[in-house]
Amino acid sequence: MTDESLRIALLVYRGNPHSGGQGVYTRYLARELTELGHRVTVFAGQPWPLLDDGVGFVPVPSLDLYRQPDPFRVPKMGEFRSAVDVMEFALMCTAGFPEPRTFSIRVRRALAARRGQFDVVHDNQTFGRALLGIMSDGWPVLGTCHHPITVDRVLDLAHADGFKKRLTVRRWYGFVEMQKRVARRFPRVVTVSESSKRDIVEQMGLQEERVQVVPIGADHTHFRPHPEIAKVPGRIMTTASADAPMKGLIPLLEALAKLRVERPDAHLLVVGRLKEQSPVAAAIARLGLSEHVTFASGVSDDRLVELYAEAQVAVVPSLYEGFSLPAVEAMACGVPLVTTTGGALPEVVGADGVTGMLVAPGDPGQLTHAISRVLEDDELSARLSVAGRARVLERFTWQACAAATAEHYRWVLDRARAEQSAVGSC
Repeated sequence: MTDESLRIALLVYRGNPHSGGQGVYTRYLARELTELGHRVTVFAGQPWPLLDDGVGFVPVPSLDLYRQPDPFRVPKMGEFRSAVDVMEFALMCTAGFPEPRTFSIRVRRALAARRGQFDVVHDNQTFGRALLGIMSDGWPVLGTCHHPITVDRVLDLAHADGFKKRLTVRRWYGFVEMQKRVARRFPRVVTVSESSKRDIVEQMGLQEERVQVVPIGADHTHFRPHPEIAKVPGRIMTTASADAPMKGLIPLLEALAKLRVERPDAHLLVVGRLKEQSPVAAAIARLGLSEHVTFASGVSDDRLVELYAEAQVAVVPSLYEGFSLPAVEAMACGVPLVTTTGGALPEVVGADGVTGMLVAPGDPGQLTHAISRVLEDDELSARLSVAGRARVLERFTWQACAAATAEHYRWVLDRARAEQSAVGSC
C-alpha cells in the first residue's frame, strides 16, 4: 500500500449483480478502487457478490428468505442461529422487508472483530439502524443512495388495487422511515445523479450540502460494439432486474402490440425474470404476446454483450430511474436507445435527442413511434449508435467513479480526524 491508499470496507446487503444495481455498483467500484491501489473488502449478504481478483470478501450470511426458486420460504429450525435470525423471519411474516435492518446488525458485529483493519466504511444503500452503532463505534462512514426508495413506494402504492394490497405495500416499505433517519445522520451521502440528489433532499430530508453526486458508469472495455455479430431483425431489448411498476414493462408491452401491426417481426427480449401470476405476465397474455416476448435471466456478462449486439434497439421504459445502468451499457455497446424522461434518464442519456430518443413515461403511443423510427431509419440508428458510445466514454466510466468516490472517503476521514483532535484538545 502507498501513503495515498486506503483500506475500505464496502457494505452491501444484497451483493449479486443479478439482484440489481447495488450489486453491479459493488463489483465495479471495488474493482476500480483496487486498480487505483486501494485495499477493498466487501461485506455482503446473499445472493453473494461477483468480485474480481484482488478484492477481499467477508460473507455476512442471512436466512436468505427471498432466494429463488422459493422466495418467502420457511426456514428449518436448525437454520435459526441467533435472535437476529428470529427477527428477520418474524418481520417477513408480517409482510415487512427485514434485510436492511438485520444486515446492519450482523455487519456491525463483523466489523467489531476487525478493529484497526479499515480506514473507512462505505455503506451501499443499506442505511440500517445499526449503521448508527457502527458510527458510534468510531468508524468513519460514508453512504451511497442510488435513489430514494420513497419513489418506489409511491409508484407501487399507485398501482396497488384494493385496501389490503395497499396495506401490504405500506408494510413492505416500512424500512424506508428507518433509512431516512439513518441517512440524515451520515456526514456524507453520495448519489449517482443530480435528479437523485434533488429527490433525496426533498423526500428523505437530508441537508443539501451533505449529498454529493458521483455518476456511475459502464465497463466500456467490455460493453462495446461488436459489428461482427449480426442484428436480429425486429429485436427490441430491455433490462428489468425487478418486475415492478417503476420499470414500465407494461407500457412497453402495449407499445410492442401496437408496433407489430406494422412490423410483424418486432419482438421483445427482456433481460430479467418473469414472475408467474404477475401484472406483467397477465399483460403478455392479454395482449397476445406470448410468442413474441422472451425473458433471459442470470445471463453472463459476455452473453449480455452478445444480446446487445443482436438488438436493433434498446429501450428503457422506466417511469423513474435514479440513474440507469442499462441505458449506459446499451450506449456503450453502440445500440440505438429509446428511453423515457423518467427521473435521471434525460440527464444520463442527454435531453437533446442526439444520443437517444426520449418519450414521456408510461405512454405506449410515444414508445411505439420512437421505436418504429429507429427500426425504420438506418441513418438515425447509426447516428444514435455512435453518439451514445461517445457520451459514455466522455462521462460515464467506472474509473472516474472510483477516483471521485475516493476523494469523498478522504473528506470523511479528514472530518473524523478533525473531530478526534477537537475532543482530544478539550
